[in-house]
Amino acid sequence: MSLAKPTLMPAVKLAECLPRPVYRAAQVKDNEARVAAAQGIEMYSLMESAGGAAFSLLRTLWPQITRVLVLCGKGNNGGDGFVCARLLRQAGLKVSVLSTVAKVDLKGDALNAYRQLELSDVDIIQGNEAVLARDLGQAEDVELIVDSLFDIGFHGLLSPDAGVLVQAVNRHPARVLSVDLPSGLCADSGCVNPAAVAADVTLTFIALKQGLLTGQAADYVGDLYLAELGLGQAFEQKVHSDHFIQGHRELPRLEPVSAVRHKSSPGLVLAIGGNQMMPGAIRLAGEAALRCGASMLAVACHPDNLSRVFNGRPEMMLAPDRPDELAKSAVLDKAKALILGPGLGRDDWARELFDFAVRQPVPCVIDADALYLLGQAHQQTDLPAAGKVRVFTPHNAEAACLLGCGSDEINRDRFAAVKAIARRYQGICLLKGPGTLISDGKTVWINASGNPGMATGGMGDVLSGIIAAMLLQLGDPLDAVRLAAWLHGQAADNIAASQGLRGLLASDLFPELLRLVNRHQVEGLAKI
Repeated sequence: MSLAKPTLMPAVKLAECLPRPVYRAAQVKDNEARVAAAQGIEMYSLMESAGGAAFSLLRTLWPQITRVLVLCGKGNNGGDGFVCARLLRQAGLKVSVLSTVAKVDLKGDALNAYRQLELSDVDIIQGNEAVLARDLGQAEDVELIVDSLFDIGFHGLLSPDAGVLVQAVNRHPARVLSVDLPSGLCADSGCVNPAAVAADVTLTFIALKQGLLTGQAADYVGDLYLAELGLGQAFEQKVHSDHFIQGHRELPRLEPVSAVRHKSSPGLVLAIGGNQMMPGAIRLAGEAALRCGASMLAVACHPDNLSRVFNGRPEMMLAPDRPDELAKSAVLDKAKALILGPGLGRDDWARELFDFAVRQPVPCVIDADALYLLGQAHQQTDLPAAGKVRVFTPHNAEAACLLGCGSDEINRDRFAAVKAIARRYQGICLLKGPGTLISDGKTVWINASGNPGMATGGMGDVLSGIIAAMLLQLGDPLDAVRLAAWLHGQAADNIAASQGLRGLLASDLFPELLRLVNRHQVEGLAKI
């Protein structure tokens, strides 16, 4: 086996390579050899390229680091680590390897990579996870840890000994680069049970794995990079996926405002909610709809809240708050989209409005308390018939209510949950959270914009208003929800970039949303 230096494949940061399909772990493991063979690439050469990509990214991100520790497990992921360690040593760095697998138990390409590593003067220590955790704790001069313990096939429960080693990594002050995925994270769901390596940077190979992009993964992946290893394009052509991730490029486009536009085009949004003690939610949803392009807005709220909902916003119209009066109103005749749920409550007043509104033949965004009432209606086999556009915007707890399960079950497979809600309730579901998911029951889109500062009251209400406005302006409902999700997150990202994450209010988004939606060339939004 030659010691020739592998070609160093470039790694691209996530935001720079979107949109693109994403895959389950099994799709990658079952097809990478087949695709590599079709491209004339041997699997050991692929391992050399993966280790080389990790080496190259490490040196690019942390050029001053001189002391590295590489953690290697069994299988190809460990082999990638062996290659990376060898290249680091050849570059003059001080390198140690802690391996959870003995040489006698290594096979195939991983064994070949280990043999090449032995030809260098790298210290290789073998032992079980608990012993290696002790060794890691004593390696106080290590500046960076390369995590190559588990490959993308890992799922389920982390063993106690492995958990000890993972926790030792997380306690160590060194930076961490995870190879392919943080060890302990499920590449399909993004779940962690009970622990995973908290990486500063994750470098994944060939194709994006869906579990790196949603749910608990946000706490462990760090900055995500992709190295295609010369297979990316061929892999996407040969392996089908109905899961995708969107960024700022190739989003659905808003058309320029027509010179002969009038206030009935794109039209009126009717927002229903704002029960006693909850005026802010429906106000936020309504104003978001106006700021994102709805030409008129009417609000049906509890009479006790009229002054607080309409104060300072004379553009909002008042709609009747009783179903019998609303049914006869001109507002209902003009409405081209509904927002149902922000601040609605669950009392008799709320239920009567819900029962009335959910049966109206116009596109409807169903959020907050209306999701709870929708779940109840479905359990009572009283769900109105399909035939109109419905958009559901649950967070995990609301999704659990809709599916009659616990929140933990939603977390275990957010992709299955978002599809199940879309199918059961016959609409489009946007499942909120880190790595928001959007599905029509067949396709799933992951939204890449947004940040933790958005975990404040009212953000979901603003999102409902944006969705309603997009439904008025785009012909395809799935496109409308995708664009709304991106605008919502990007507005928050732009603010956070200049002001930070703490103290971000839902209403802070309005000026930024107004600016973003007026860039009809959506592909350029992230750059302004």
